[in-house]
Amino acid sequence: MYISGVPGTGKTATVMEVVSALRQSVDDGDLEDFDYVDVNGMRLTEPHQIYVQILKKLQGLKATPNHAAQLLTQRFNQRGKKTVLLLVDELDLLWTKKQDVMYHLFDWPSHRHARLIVVAIANTMDLPERIMMSRVSSRLGLTRLSFLPYNFKQLQSIVSSRLSGIEAFDGDAVQLVARKVAAVSGDARRCLDVCRRAVEIASQQNRLKKAMKLTTIEHVHEALQEMFSSPMIMFIRNASTQEKMFLRSVVAEFRRSGLEEATIGQVLHHHNAITKLDGLQPVSVTSIIKVCNSLATARVLMLEMGRYDLYARLRLNVSIDDVLFALNSDV
Repeated sequence: MYISGVPGTGKTATVMEVVSALRQSVDDGDLEDFDYVDVNGMRLTEPHQIYVQILKKLQGLKATPNHAAQLLTQRFNQRGKKTVLLLVDELDLLWTKKQDVMYHLFDWPSHRHARLIVVAIANTMDLPERIMMSRVSSRLGLTRLSFLPYNFKQLQSIVSSRLSGIEAFDGDAVQLVARKVAAVSGDARRCLDVCRRAVEIASQQNRLKKAMKLTTIEHVHEALQEMFSSPMIMFIRNASTQEKMFLRSVVAEFRRSGLEEATIGQVLHHHNAITKLDGLQPVSVTSIIKVCNSLATARVLMLEMGRYDLYARLRLNVSIDDVLFALNSDV
């Protein structure tokens, strides 16, 4: 099963809740016992380490990546085992040129005696079509679930439900938080973080003034300013037009590919398209590389060492949400 959706929309939390319900069914005697293994691509030093992690959690064994892959393949070809539920979070970080890691993950369940269920989670809805070879995507199957970004009303409802029975927030303040976060990402976690910080600010002011006032729009504004005014975000806000356009292009390429890494050449393709849409003159390759180096010097980007051509690879050193927030006008 493939689950997709932008960060903060409850993908992993929903799966964990389902696993908890399955565990309860096992305890009640309504379901056969099973083994549960979860792996997060972000916590691996490199994609092939997933074999090591799965083997260690499933059988308590240690092995090299190649040996672990062989042992797991043998296990999923044997009879008489408990069913295994494998959760793979941040699937896009397991991409390799040969795509052998993804292939094994989705091929194992097809073995006759595997008794393996793989649930894969990623941020991009059409990741299989974008980056997977046909031999990999065909094994993924058609069972997919997409989590859309929360809109303003949904975020407002989430915050209101958390505040149920507590008089801490002014209604307009909740609405402001929901609108601001919905405009940037629809991330419920970011929305709750802003609310938490606004309450802390209000509490500090109440102690100083020896008063008991609700968290208001002013407190929310201050929390937003704090959370979205890091040195990186301030740099992006004050960056040159070309630097901002380049960052817009980086985000566009990441969304297109489903990966969080690209070459300067791939980003340049989007940069040229944005330039035309904005009615500006295209810039030279030399100028683009200078812009890229400037952003890398400021640590907004991480650029492949020793390369100064269109094939140099780059990554963002800040979250996409923060880049979008900085580019969308001031809070």
